[in-house]
Amino acid sequence: MTRTPLTDLDEVQLLDTTLRDGEQMPGVSMTPGEKVDVARELDAAGVHLIEAGSACTSEGEREAIRRVADEGLDATVTSFARGVKRDVDHALDCGVDGVNLVVPASDKHVETKVGSTRDEVVETTVELVEYAKDHGLWVEVLGEDGSRADLDYLERLLGAGLDAGADRICYCDTVGAADPERTAEVVSRLADLGPTSLHTHDDLGFGLANVHAGLKAGADTVHGTVLGVGERAGNVALEEVAIALGRSYDVDTVELSELYRLCRTVSEATGVALPPNKAVCGANAFAHESGIHTDGTLKDGTMYEPYPPETVGRERRLVLGKHAGRAGVKAALAEHDVAVDDDELRDIVARVKELGERGKRVTDADLLAISDDVRGRERERHVELVDLSATSGGNLPTASVRLRVGDEERVASGTGAGPVDAGLEAVRAALASGGGDGAGSDDVAFDLDSYHVDAITGGTDAVVTVEVDLSRGDRSVSVSASDADITRASVVGMVDGLDRLLAAEADAADAEPGAVADD
Repeated sequence: MTRTPLTDLDEVQLLDTTLRDGEQMPGVSMTPGEKVDVARELDAAGVHLIEAGSACTSEGEREAIRRVADEGLDATVTSFARGVKRDVDHALDCGVDGVNLVVPASDKHVETKVGSTRDEVVETTVELVEYAKDHGLWVEVLGEDGSRADLDYLERLLGAGLDAGADRICYCDTVGAADPERTAEVVSRLADLGPTSLHTHDDLGFGLANVHAGLKAGADTVHGTVLGVGERAGNVALEEVAIALGRSYDVDTVELSELYRLCRTVSEATGVALPPNKAVCGANAFAHESGIHTDGTLKDGTMYEPYPPETVGRERRLVLGKHAGRAGVKAALAEHDVAVDDDELRDIVARVKELGERGKRVTDADLLAISDDVRGRERERHVELVDLSATSGGNLPTASVRLRVGDEERVASGTGAGPVDAGLEAVRAALASGGGDGAGSDDVAFDLDSYHVDAITGGTDAVVTVEVDLSRGDRSVSVSASDADITRASVVGMVDGLDRLLAAEADAADAEPGAVADD
């Protein structure tokens, strides 16, 4: 494709504000440990600056910021600071490298929000920048609501910050009200003053478009959050900025191969699910069901994908349903080392389509069950759930399970954040109780890669369907289970998935030639 250069820069720096602006999303609150986990992943991905929080919020928030600052990260760690001296002092107390000093820029914020005047805000900004620089801090001055500010005043305000020693200034579309044309107009003026960052929100769906407009107008750094988490419609998504700049304009930002892992970490820490149709990290981003699309993708990966899934740390998935074709079904079976002849394949495809016509996602377990039936094979269970009990009353949800593993039964209990989590821990404990008999924890270990719940009936007695993706080594499997009890559906799905993984391993082992001893 012929591309128009976006910027003269070979690299654009990213400032991640997931731990501060992202946490302002309603319902999102991360523990200090979760913030450290996210910060480590951001640093591993090569994010240049990490805004670890807002030190003025509380002692608990300051403790979280201190822990991030003490990690010895390569990234510059900063704290949000309002235009008051004690916020800078709180940041200094946390041991951060710098501050993101936010001062009011629009008259709405200057006069109505803080009850001040333009001249007073400029004077205070200069004093605070000088104070922060005197104490060895890196300083970025952000003009809050800058997209709606008088442009001459915004230039005066941020220019004064740079003259006082600030390292950079930031164009803030605080409420996501600007369009790309306004962004380009403002940023082109600010970039003439000095190093300029972009902070955009997605209220009009212009978050990423405004980033591109700002970079083209002379900015060199972008603020963003992983998954676009943040207040209202959220901030621009950091992973989308990175992949778009890298793939479309050959501009470096971070390690693209770390993006999916980073998104998963933030999803787990914030409780914000990954939307299936989300760029980079959504379940459907590299999934194909249509027979025509699947066939084309198998012949050439670029046929229906703009870039290889490995670019962002993903793998391609072939999803089976009513649109499935022979090529897709055959490839899906091959992933589980199942070979069929043409007649068997025809029957399997027909049954997959029939299941899909009923509105059901055809999981790996469904496909393998159909395959076994068509080929006349009886399924031998390796792991089976015999009994389950769970309680969620009180402060500590608990679950107990009885599993049949091979020829023996195992009983174990577990605790967790909820009954489903407790059930998973009970399963792990039961599998770990085999000691050295070949079915211990090392032999039956597995990872729960994804977990999704859908209510499929209404009312208080609703039946839910739980879909889980499990992996063990380089094998993975998708399974669904339905029940009126979400805990039972979850545990049944996990146990069935593990059983399928063990069966595949056993089949592969049986197919291997005998080992040859060396001398």
